[in-house]
Amino acid sequence: MERSGTRGAALALLGLGVLLVGVVALTTPWRALPDTSGAEREFTPEQIARSQAFDAATNLPSYLSLGLTLLVAGVLVLTPIGARLLAHLKGPWWLRTLLGVLGVYAVSLILRWPIGMWVETVLREYGLSTQHWPDWSADRLKNFGLQVAISAVTVLVVVALARRWPRRWWIPASAGAFLLTLGLSFAYPVLVEPVFNDFTPLPSGQLRTDLLAMAERDGVPVTDVLVADASRRTTALNAYVSGFGATRRIVVYDNLLQGPEKETELIVAHELGHAKQNDVLHGTLVGALGAAFGTCLLFLAAEKLRRRAGVPALGDPRAVGLLVGLISLGTLLSGPVQNLVSRHIEARADAHALDLTRDPAAFTAMQTRLATRNLSDLSPDVFEYVLYASHPTAPQRIAMARDWARSNGLVEP
Repeated sequence: MERSGTRGAALALLGLGVLLVGVVALTTPWRALPDTSGAEREFTPEQIARSQAFDAATNLPSYLSLGLTLLVAGVLVLTPIGARLLAHLKGPWWLRTLLGVLGVYAVSLILRWPIGMWVETVLREYGLSTQHWPDWSADRLKNFGLQVAISAVTVLVVVALARRWPRRWWIPASAGAFLLTLGLSFAYPVLVEPVFNDFTPLPSGQLRTDLLAMAERDGVPVTDVLVADASRRTTALNAYVSGFGATRRIVVYDNLLQGPEKETELIVAHELGHAKQNDVLHGTLVGALGAAFGTCLLFLAAEKLRRRAGVPALGDPRAVGLLVGLISLGTLLSGPVQNLVSRHIEARADAHALDLTRDPAAFTAMQTRLATRNLSDLSPDVFEYVLYASHPTAPQRIAMARDWARSNGLVEP
């Protein structure tokens, strides 16, 4: 019976993996991106030096955070320490499970708090953060609450299913993970985003008229463009599209509106590219399949490692540490693949913005301003590029604009 359950999960893992790869291959615009060099041509020595100094100042805490993630996950997965500590919890199984999730995340929060303060101090030194410590702490606690809530539901369901179907829990769990991912993507703009920001419609005026006219010309149904009060938290410039169907929205940071309107139009044109290509919908589908795939992998890995972790059965609340550790490792290991796909999708949205506005000079100016204002890493090393870069670098994006101008018979910026 045990071997049959493992074999079924392995076959499901293989099938979902093939389907996942197929969907990613078909929905990702695979095109060669320029190399990551070229910063010297596009930016002044002072801008490059400031970017490098900021990168150096944030590298150590970033790597410490990464190391801490691996250390905590490794302890939970490869040693019985987590199970022994969780064995001291009292009460019904469901209460011990919830308390276990809360305890694991609380320890992680406490360990990470000094590193977070370190990074926040650096952001303030470089003028990227406008928060005071109470607001910063409130944001971290909100994020902690959301993480605990989602993880608690996930782990509680897994433990409950493992108690009912010890060898088959991966079947309903995979289906539930798929549906939960779809639901969260749809609900995220209206349930989660307002926890961190207030959103108001872009005020009436020429910019609003131009943006809605551009969306209509592009054939993308947009009834509104929202402004997020991001300036109370950061000086960084950004915009994004989230949700799909009735919850799809284009959002611009309020501090972005302080710059040239042409650049705002280009950024919104980029976001229209995401909407027109249904990138959020495709990303949700990939995420849902990835969640189902990950659940099958979680079953196989947990069964393989549970004895090493001191867990008698996955339906036991003492399995909480093992499950949280494996989920954390899976999230970390999937990051580079997600970034690879994201970089190509972002490049397609850049090309869409150029096709829609036909203004490579303004596009180049916009990318220069975004990179210098946000202190983007202009020349990341291979490790940083693979691990952290969800967008092409600024020199890459400017090089793409130059290529676009040449191929369309326009003056190269």
